[in-house]
Amino acid sequence: MDAAADLDFDHAVLGGGLPPLAEAALSAAGQHRSSDPMRAMALLMKAQDLAPEHPAVLIAFYRHHFYGHRLAAARDVARRALVVGARSLGLPALWREVPRTPLHQQLGLAPDALRTDAPSRFYLFTLKGYAYLSLRLADLAEAGEALAQLRAIDPDDWVGAALLETVRLRALAAAAGEDIDEQPAPAAVFGAAAWARTAPAAALATGA
Repeated sequence: MDAAADLDFDHAVLGGGLPPLAEAALSAAGQHRSSDPMRAMALLMKAQDLAPEHPAVLIAFYRHHFYGHRLAAARDVARRALVVGARSLGLPALWREVPRTPLHQQLGLAPDALRTDAPSRFYLFTLKGYAYLSLRLADLAEAGEALAQLRAIDPDDWVGAALLETVRLRALAAAAGEDIDEQPAPAAVFGAAAWARTAPAAALATGA
């Protein structure tokens, strides 16, 4: 069995279960992230050798690339993290193959459990990060697919992904030549209502 599967994932997401030498390497990498990126990367590689699929290592790699403005590399890390997260939840490894039904139902959890269940939140936030990076990389189609998946598996928007869909739709409108600066700022809404607010704009953008 894969060593990563033996970890208590709730504990792992918070950094538990990490070998002491790997933990020390991650700590040192964080200290060198800005001052010596090459040294930081060497330390991250050391941590990866010791705990290749530990969530804390993946998160550290993600942050290293993100704050270094290497967005494509950060998105690659997000892909890896999604596979690790899916394994912990018993989901298909590829996020596109996860059934488009609420995640809490797939996992046999109460609807509001997604607020506190660490493995679920790790998965949802990682997919949200993947969508965000796709937006930053101007890959609107990929972002749209990831956000459609989030809308299906997190219909109550526990991780706030609906806001990214609003950003994506505004980008599509701008690309179509619409004057988005004249559009009034939408009122703040949360939960399922946040997804519902994006529906009219989405239909307009797709010509539905």
